[in-house]
Amino acid sequence: MKSNVGMVDRTLRILVGLALIALSLTGVIGAWGWIGLLPLATGIFRVCPAYSLLGISTCGRKA
Repeated sequence: MKSNVGMVDRTLRILVGLALIALSLTGVIGAWGWIGLLPLATGIFRVCPAYSLLGISTCGRKA
């Protein structure tokens, strides 16, 4: 699969995903925090299926 998640987007996705999972593990937000696995996975693999469907890419242009 072609990557469509840029560096800034990737960093934010990973941070948000980890924060949601941590909040879930500590019991602050309950089981819904496990939804943080989605942004974490898309940040790690640099592929967002929703971006692919919408034709969006946050990767920089290659020269």
